[in-house]
Amino acid sequence: MSTKIIRKEQQAFGSFNNGAIIENKPIGFPQDRGIVKPYSNLFYWANAWSDKGGLIDEHPHKWFEILSFVLDGEIEHYDNKYNRWLKLEKGDVQIIRAGNGITHAEKILPNSRMFQIWFDPNIAITQNKPASYNDYKTSDFTAKQVNGINIINYTGNGGKLEMDAKGVIINNLTIPKGEHDLNINSNAILSMYVLRANGLTINNHNAVNDDFIIIENEKTLTISATNETELFTIETPQKLDYLTYREMARF
Repeated sequence: MSTKIIRKEQQAFGSFNNGAIIENKPIGFPQDRGIVKPYSNLFYWANAWSDKGGLIDEHPHKWFEILSFVLDGEIEHYDNKYNRWLKLEKGDVQIIRAGNGITHAEKILPNSRMFQIWFDPNIAITQNKPASYNDYKTSDFTAKQVNGINIINYTGNGGKLEMDAKGVIINNLTIPKGEHDLNINSNAILSMYVLRANGLTINNHNAVNDDFIIIENEKTLTISATNETELFTIETPQKLDYLTYREMARF
């Protein structure tokens, strides 16, 4: 049984556009020297924001699935497949299935924030597939109430977002104050980012905003909240039936 909490100051950090865009990275690239390396099919996770707005200029992607979740404000994205800029607002999501290659650029508008999360969907297969992407509006995702907890399901368990990476479940949880016990899959890895909390404990560990939490070999998630709490959660398999990029690259 394991519950690990990685504080914001322990995570990797980065920036773009001469510091106009700042990132903390629960899972960084090898050169970022963060303490958490890629695991399961979860390869990279960045929380990026900009106070005045900033541009990440056109750059290539291949092989991976890259998801962008708009947490606050607005972003715009461009790619060479359709050669146009498109806007995403708070609650919207984009997936790039980078396949055999695509170039991409993005703008984070003033006072905006996003997650960018990469998945390894078996690059031995995806390196031969043409690139594709989909944009999803916040209205594409339905919310449900389970024991007073509001759950927005993005993918897995019937969520609309389609991925090549297998066994992935992504949710946003809004949890009322009080004590809560949630059944979780002990054969999966549960990764969580604390979006909003004040007076929160998870499996008897204190947690604060921007903490990253990794839970393995647990059947129950015990949450105690003195105020309403918001968590972003990703479930991934403990074991995969293919070699990941990290395993092949040996970093």
